[in-house]
Amino acid sequence: MGDYTNMSAYYDLIMTSGYYDYEKIVENIVRDGDFDSVLEIGCGTGLILEELVQKRPAADIMGVDLTEAMLNIASERLQAFPNISLSRQNVTQIELDKQYDLAFSYGGVWYFVIDGDKEPFMVSHLSAEEDNHRGLERVASHVSSGGRLMLGIQGPHFDYAKPVKNGMIYSQKIIPSDSGFTKHYFLADDADIVMSQTIDYRVYDFDEALDLLSEYGFGYDPASGRGSHYIEFRKS
Repeated sequence: MGDYTNMSAYYDLIMTSGYYDYEKIVENIVRDGDFDSVLEIGCGTGLILEELVQKRPAADIMGVDLTEAMLNIASERLQAFPNISLSRQNVTQIELDKQYDLAFSYGGVWYFVIDGDKEPFMVSHLSAEEDNHRGLERVASHVSSGGRLMLGIQGPHFDYAKPVKNGMIYSQKIIPSDSGFTKHYFLADDADIVMSQTIDYRVYDFDEALDLLSEYGFGYDPASGRGSHYIEFRKS
């Protein structure tokens, strides 16, 4: 899982400057089924969980992330909600004390990219093939039989630069690699680069992703569609 320590102090600023629509992300989680317990894989600073707890105030909610600095921000943000727990975990070694009705990741460890009418492909923050197997095995062990795994849908990645809310310029640069791509994130205050972060991603075509997920008991649910914010899988 990518470590976002360098980005953590500016993460909320960038993400809430139009990068994601958190209300719609959560609407798509809660509209397609009931759940009593939910696990977010790669919860970052808790922006999705803050929105989710408003919609499901009685749910048992767990958020895990690798980056301690992100979890420190999430802990402050979510301290008023006793039904939310946070844990610093590497997804390849994740060890929790229960199974969950629903696990989801939106821009976290795994997500899908849809570019027009092209076949979706899955992007992973885990650049090593063996880590993807370990991670999905560990996640599967924490999802109840009949439970769901929801992986977010995003548009294609491309190079761009644009201002964020405080007037700084956020930019990103994508460089293809043999197994996926490397993404460079920057935040500039005039001529000064105040934040830079580099993450390596692995890419799976749609059939490869379905095979990988099915190996750990996650069956693709075509009824979940490809036009919403998630592609859904059901745990056998």
